[in-house]
Amino acid sequence: MTEVPAMAHTIEDQPYFDPTAYGSGPDDCVTDPCENGAVTQHTVKIRGTEIAYTARAGHLTTRDPYSARPAATIFYVSFSSNAPNSCARPVTFFYNGGPGSSSVFLLLGSFGPRRIKTNYPHFTPPATYEMQDNQDSLLDQSDLVFLNPVGTGYSAAIAPSRNRDFWGVDEDARCIRQFIKRYLTAFNRWNSPKFLFGESYGTPRTCVLAWLLHEDGVDLNGVILQSSVLDYAQANNPVGLLPTLAAIAWYHDKVTLFPRLPDLRSFLKEVKHFTRKLYGPAKDGFPNVDPKVLRFLSEILGIPQEVLHYWKLDPSTSFLTSLLLDEGRALGAYDGRVTAEDTGIAGSVDPNSGGNDPTMNAIGGVYTAMWNEYLRNELKFESLSPFIDMNDQAFQNWNFAHVDPTGAEKGGKAALYTAGDLAAAMSLNQYLRVFSANGYYDAVTPFFQAELNLEKMLLSSSSRTRGNLELHNYESGHMIYLDDRSRTGMKAHLAEFYAKSISAAHGQAAALMALAATKRETISYSPYQRRVGRTPY
Repeated sequence: MTEVPAMAHTIEDQPYFDPTAYGSGPDDCVTDPCENGAVTQHTVKIRGTEIAYTARAGHLTTRDPYSARPAATIFYVSFSSNAPNSCARPVTFFYNGGPGSSSVFLLLGSFGPRRIKTNYPHFTPPATYEMQDNQDSLLDQSDLVFLNPVGTGYSAAIAPSRNRDFWGVDEDARCIRQFIKRYLTAFNRWNSPKFLFGESYGTPRTCVLAWLLHEDGVDLNGVILQSSVLDYAQANNPVGLLPTLAAIAWYHDKVTLFPRLPDLRSFLKEVKHFTRKLYGPAKDGFPNVDPKVLRFLSEILGIPQEVLHYWKLDPSTSFLTSLLLDEGRALGAYDGRVTAEDTGIAGSVDPNSGGNDPTMNAIGGVYTAMWNEYLRNELKFESLSPFIDMNDQAFQNWNFAHVDPTGAEKGGKAALYTAGDLAAAMSLNQYLRVFSANGYYDAVTPFFQAELNLEKMLLSSSSRTRGNLELHNYESGHMIYLDDRSRTGMKAHLAEFYAKSISAAHGQAAALMALAATKRETISYSPYQRRVGRTPY
């Protein structure tokens, strides 16, 4: 196996052509565990500060933790600052969700050094497209690693394993845990502050992964949960969804509430209060509905009262195709601001065909084209195989079984619950900070349901670890970063989060060490402790 060289700061560009055939089917695998890739040098100016950085696009090999045999080859793209003592910088591991999604959306849309220019939330016309330096990149805060789970990108199982062996909640998290540990070794980053950034299904992945890493002695400084879905049993809960639908109605100027509140956040504050106090009980008590409740519900959604009564007060299945029905338009589930024609043949296309949601349709072409452009021309990596950005076979064959840190079964396609894993990681690593981000217009992972899930997370009410959890909502959709203003706002919040995550841990650790020093003279030890020189576990 070719060993990855230690990180250097004056490496010349090293293009790479990968001749390996990476199959993405359930029973596909490769036999070559080599760790090769392209290395290129770049600079980016972020808010006036120029950063020289090294980009790597290639593979690292995960190994079975017991036999040390090669298990999977994971394709990644990393961006590392060339600043002195860069090994002490934070490092953040990014991944999208699905399950079955590559990390290309985060890589080229969120906080990498380069990003795609789009017309979002409107449809981006066909080529030619444009790449630009990302003024909101997190490279000024952390080195960045975008990884692709098995069966996506150019990642695959290594024989005798098969791709399907890694397609499961726990199997996937264990594989990524091994990748992260391999990366820390390959690039001498064990003593760097460490962060995880997961989007959508990447958020339950993060919860499980944070616990597994803790079990292996890799304690994280922080995790970022974007568009989280931590309790699948609540995924279609109308109570969690209602404020999102109200926000979408507000955006399309369909709210009839009078007097009109001055801004979206003031409006949603009132909607959330109504949802908590009145909507849930009204829905449970249907058909006995207080006329005032029904009228208010109609006013915040822009849907007639008689229609809401016909829907049994549950707008979750019909709202997106009904709000602009008179215009022949449907709304995107991933971002309700995005609309698409919903008449004629356009209204008959299978919504699951090619990710036909209006939101994905608005950006699909530009991402496909510019990823291929960027990978070959800027990162100088070329492969014989097609790049798999979304693998439907992975989702269809995914094992949703999950055993949480207590040994309880918390899995199932409609019942997966991973907030308990995150709670366990936060409780045992009390310096772990959590940043939760959601978009107001996202009907797939609604912001209010995320708030409810985190409220119910099993953290002691007296525990200071709950203070390590912060929630942020943005005027965007599922992929928050596609909206320029939201991405800029999120970057500012993340910069503060990184600073707090690192300084708090260092400051609290120093305080504890000082306290221990003052008490050293009064500590009494048992005979066992005096004999072995340490406190027994």
